[in-house]
Amino acid sequence: MKYILSIDQSTQATKVILFDETGKLVKRVDKAHKQIISNEGFVSHDPIEIYENTIKLVKEILNITKISSNCIAALGISNQRETTVMWDKSGIPLADAVVWQCSRAKGIAEKYMSYSDRVHEITGLQLSPYFPACKMKWLIDYVKPKEEYYLGTIDSWLIYKLTKGTSFKTDATNASRTQLYDIHTGTWSEELCKLFGIDQKNLAEIHDCNAVFGYTDLEGILSKEIPITAVMGDSHAALYGHGCHKAGQVKTTLGTGSSIMMNIGTKEKLSTNGLSTSVAYSVDGIRTFTIEGNINYAGAVISWLKNDLELIEDANETQKIILESNPNDKTVLVPAFTGLGAPYWNMHAKAMFYGMTRTTTWKELVKASVESIAYQITDILNAMENDTGISMKEVKADGGPSKNQYLMQFLAECAQNTVCVSLQEELSATGVAYMAGLTVGIYQKDNLFHQLKYNVYQNHFNCSEWQSQMNRWYEAIKLIQGKGV
Repeated sequence: MKYILSIDQSTQATKVILFDETGKLVKRVDKAHKQIISNEGFVSHDPIEIYENTIKLVKEILNITKISSNCIAALGISNQRETTVMWDKSGIPLADAVVWQCSRAKGIAEKYMSYSDRVHEITGLQLSPYFPACKMKWLIDYVKPKEEYYLGTIDSWLIYKLTKGTSFKTDATNASRTQLYDIHTGTWSEELCKLFGIDQKNLAEIHDCNAVFGYTDLEGILSKEIPITAVMGDSHAALYGHGCHKAGQVKTTLGTGSSIMMNIGTKEKLSTNGLSTSVAYSVDGIRTFTIEGNINYAGAVISWLKNDLELIEDANETQKIILESNPNDKTVLVPAFTGLGAPYWNMHAKAMFYGMTRTTTWKELVKASVESIAYQITDILNAMENDTGISMKEVKADGGPSKNQYLMQFLAECAQNTVCVSLQEELSATGVAYMAGLTVGIYQKDNLFHQLKYNVYQNHFNCSEWQSQMNRWYEAIKLIQGKGV
């Protein structure tokens, strides 16, 4: 039997997953890496730790499964997207990676704000410190590199290291999230590279998601080199893994943050409602596009309850606590800890609990925190419908927080839509594994995606209940932005 190896390098951990020739997930192993938080609130990762964890995990999964390395046919990589790395020719990082969540480049974004319309026109993205262009500029200013160096997202870093420095490549999905990619031409924008002071020679070559990105023996773990035949940003890989291959299909991936994507077909369309346009995936020279909204705090809200407020000991407790809370409490949390992302893009906004009364307890605060995830996703779904004119039939969901039944039912109510939660975990890893296997001819597409199964949540709110629920959220959003109620 042939197997596909999939690396999913995410914000909190690196996962290595093995899939067999039927597309079945055989085994998963994972290892967390350190979240480096400075006194200024800068969020960083150690690129070397991430790479070393990747190698250790590949070795571990082969040892556990006893599968011969000769049976591994190809490798796929999905990655946390906007996290940005700078390294030298020898493969040594020149600084810690700047994590996508980190707002340290806020001053740089503000400096270029007069160019925001032009940036959006070229890239489909709202000018923000969230994207790598500002992070790269910050790294250049901070490191002041003297010798040859490379700038890239985590996929490029892993490819460079896995191929012993022989391949410096990225795929169209990751490139389209850098704010340096011309979404109309599919190339690096000379205009924007010049604006941000970035030399194109320091950026990776852009390829289709199903290209051959190089060959690796994973530091000698494998007896022979295998091709890296699929690379996608994690959210794009999840869209592909869900089988959202037709225009109008939507998914939300819930991790530390959440990425909500709608497939809009093979013609790019710029959002007029605060969302982003990116490459959904690029296969055999044909680019499929997506309208996307991102929220910074999905699972991160649950982590905040656990690690900072110490209201819970485990994320799995939240559902039980919510069921014990007062259902009539109307408290709302807007988790704008690092500003508001899509569709508002207010980097100065601050987080707030709104609507508390004397009877509000810690249990109601947990309830409001979990519900905030659904409110944020609903905002983006509404903006998508306004952008595209497409009335979506269902929303597919995956990721850790999607296991919370209360949250998924609440999302169905808020969004007034059917929510389908994947019973197969690791949709990002699945997406790149399936694409890698299709590229080398192991899988057949028609058979592959029909085996996916879902739990389905239907909405039950009547119109007045739904409107009352959403109005509280919008009141809180207005207050945070200084617009009154």
